Amino acid sequence: MFTVELYAGIRRAVMVDGLSRREAAKRFGVHRNTITKMLQFSIPPGYRRRERPASKKLGPYMAWIDKVLEGDRSVHKKQRHTAHRIFERLRVEEGFSGGYTIVREYVAQVTLRAREMFVPLSHRPGHAQADFGQADGYIAGKKVRFHYFCMDLPHSDGCFVKAYPAETAEAFCDGHVAAFDFFGGVPQSILYDNTRLAVARIVKCGQRLRSQMFAELQSHYLFNDRFGRPGKGNDKGKVEGLVGYARRNIMTPLPVAESFDALNAGFLDACAKRRQAILRGHTTTIAERMQADVAAFMPLPPAPYDACHKVATRVSSLSLVRYKNNDYSVPTRYGHQEVLAKGYVDRVEIACRGETIAVHARSYETADFVFNPLHYLALLEHKSKALDQAAPLDDWRLAECIHRLRRLMESRMANAGRREFIQVLRLMEDFHQHQVEQAVAEALRLGAISFDAVKMLLLARLENRPARLDLTFYPYLPAATVGATDPRAYLGLIASAGPLPATAGVSA
Repeated sequence: MFTVELYAGIRRAVMVDGLSRREAAKRFGVHRNTITKMLQFSIPPGYRRRERPASKKLGPYMAWIDKVLEGDRSVHKKQRHTAHRIFERLRVEEGFSGGYTIVREYVAQVTLRAREMFVPLSHRPGHAQADFGQADGYIAGKKVRFHYFCMDLPHSDGCFVKAYPAETAEAFCDGHVAAFDFFGGVPQSILYDNTRLAVARIVKCGQRLRSQMFAELQSHYLFNDRFGRPGKGNDKGKVEGLVGYARRNIMTPLPVAESFDALNAGFLDACAKRRQAILRGHTTTIAERMQADVAAFMPLPPAPYDACHKVATRVSSLSLVRYKNNDYSVPTRYGHQEVLAKGYVDRVEIACRGETIAVHARSYETADFVFNPLHYLALLEHKSKALDQAAPLDDWRLAECIHRLRRLMESRMANAGRREFIQVLRLMEDFHQHQVEQAVAEALRLGAISFDAVKMLLLARLENRPARLDLTFYPYLPAATVGATDPRAYLGLIASAGPLPATAGVSA
């Protein structure tokens, strides 16, 4: 290979000194054609092959390899052909007699040509992208895998992150409501993948049929929805990047919190602090660039969307309502009636004829029973023998004074005492449990073992007045009559006692 110095000498001799190519060839000892090439390049261009020559042995089998690799595009990536597997199949199925190296190099060349290329994109203010991610953390001392909703503003890189126990439709919609409130407006459009939380079905020509809940959310906030190509996460690369950023930075090390509310408070704080960052390729902070996003947002509606999943159902004979494979109790007077179960992220509300009749913390277990013991007390008052075996009361934690009151009542009045004890428990339908327990403890101290005494003491404490028990409600107690004091009665006592004895040392 010729050196750069030789190139420079020949080029100067011909192009500056005016030496002919024939004379330069004689002087420098190179061929005239080489002189011509040197005049075209200032440095040696090196050996350049326009296209790798096809192997004579592999040539007849290239079409077969291309067909195999083309078919792999529709196969799970962990079950696609390796170069070694293609080589084995060529030998067994096609009688290939060449070596492995030429097969490996050809497969690598075809794979490289098939890799997708992308166009750099610019993002206008006022638009967003949304997606879900997964991470682990400790909630109330227990390690759980939670799902977190992310919304990214591609123009400014403003972000929002909120964690949920599960990736459900109500979590998806609640994430939008919380994000809009955090940003202070509604984006003009939001880009999604083809999640079933938003897309019920893809029909001909790529048209998406929205899910019912997502359609309601969109109608409430009036943003446009856009969807990426199925299986192409790079179509919404900004929010995909946010999902990874949140997991690596906000959730590493594993977050620890007492509840999801506390966990999300920390995430919200991290998103707010990130607004002061200046990212690569920018000269201003995220907060400064977000001003253009906020200016392009649509205003929030007067009231937020009620992000819940509604199911019309019926109360069972056990006074239970089934929602998402879990059973929730309602008061027994609503048995066998039509109700509406509303599933929120953190709770389940049950309504009958427009009235909310029960509210429970939501369970994400399977085939779980969620009871409120108060819902069954009215029925137990008539079926008092079921008190000890009532499943809704199994996990009900009551103060020791409550159990002592029951023992005393049953020992004095047997079955009637058990029913009166249930009446005491029913006071908790209208008053807080700790207030009833305080009244029971006071009744035990006074020895007033009855429902009326407990109720009277409870009301007296709440009304801040002295407790006065009306004995007319207790005809079985012995009555005591005390008359007014008469001075003449004292003289009668003296007459019946006889003359007073004389005092020693006193004469008549």
